[in-house]
Amino acid sequence: MAIDFQQVYQKIKEIGATVQQRKKTLEERRTHARLLLNLHADNLDELRWKVESAKAADPNIRCALPLNERLDFHAPPPALPLNATLIAADGSQINPDRHGAVQFGLINVGAIVLRLNSGEAPKIFTNSQLLFDDELFTSSGNLLSDGMVALRRDLQERSKLYDLAKEFGEDNTPVITFTDGPIELWGAKDGEDASAFEEGLNNYLSVLSQLQERGVTTAGYVDKPAADLVIRLLELTEATPEDLQKLREYHPLRGVSDRWLFGEKKNPLLKPGERSAVFAFQSKSEKYYKGVLALHFFYLNAGTEGRPWPVRVEIPQWVAADPEKLGLLHAVLVSQCRMMGEKPYPYLLHRSHEIAVVSHEERQQVEQMLDLELRRNGGETDEGSNKQSAKDLPGKTKY
Repeated sequence: MAIDFQQVYQKIKEIGATVQQRKKTLEERRTHARLLLNLHADNLDELRWKVESAKAADPNIRCALPLNERLDFHAPPPALPLNATLIAADGSQINPDRHGAVQFGLINVGAIVLRLNSGEAPKIFTNSQLLFDDELFTSSGNLLSDGMVALRRDLQERSKLYDLAKEFGEDNTPVITFTDGPIELWGAKDGEDASAFEEGLNNYLSVLSQLQERGVTTAGYVDKPAADLVIRLLELTEATPEDLQKLREYHPLRGVSDRWLFGEKKNPLLKPGERSAVFAFQSKSEKYYKGVLALHFFYLNAGTEGRPWPVRVEIPQWVAADPEKLGLLHAVLVSQCRMMGEKPYPYLLHRSHEIAVVSHEERQQVEQMLDLELRRNGGETDEGSNKQSAKDLPGKTKY
């Protein structure tokens, strides 16, 4: 037995004994959060000043920055366009494994194109890039980390969107593209991978610029978002100068989430299909995403009556500033989510994930094929680590 269940059970009992007190505290904070939202709903200038003050105290603060719509703004979806080209992309990856017999990586991107009301079947595309030898290392000689492979995957997803938008985009026909997850790239901005991250980020921003130049609407769909950007904004409304000096410890609404705020079951701010106000991102990434590439977001209730499901939709400034593009994206996402029934999620993203995912069996096949080809041509191969061999013994299920 790997777990001491007696110790775990004792902790569980302690947790259970505090449930009612924690529930009461959370309800009080939720009530206060709604009060703050109602109180400051149209105080946009003051809110922006609060964010600037917090930014001066801590440049890394991450929160929502209100623009020109009230905090409690909500808009129903416009009508679905008669003509539009929808393109979704998703990716998966195999990270280099030092315990494997052969060092390699793989990035697999699946994409799907659908022309609304055309009568045409969706078109499916797959790009599979095998990484080997020098391709497994950064310019500084470090083996690619999982995060760096993920960065390359994100870049290839956006690049695929651009290639398909260029191929299938027609005059006067809107092109709407989306991927799963944030638009903002995450990675090592500091440390040993910083230069590799910056190179990848520059390439990524270049692709975003190309999408903007073609007039393409692009978005990142974040299902079940964890970041509480609007709640953080509400916390700032009551922050004193002393609080601003210790912002990282200042969380009077801890436990209250943006998902609850916009999707509280009994009284959601957003009805099914509605979107929230559009906010700008306040984060340290703003120094990278400038001008028309500046990051924005809104919340969307993708759920149904009595079953709200708030998601965050990330968009660049060129989409946020264009009411027509914003409306088309809103309408398309609502329509796509409704196709999935009780578990709302954009149908085309679901399909692109099915195309992109790499199974364990496929990974083994790639490794065996690569190992065989190297041996056939007199290349040098290795064996898997003894640690991995022990893990692979029949009946071993430990992680």
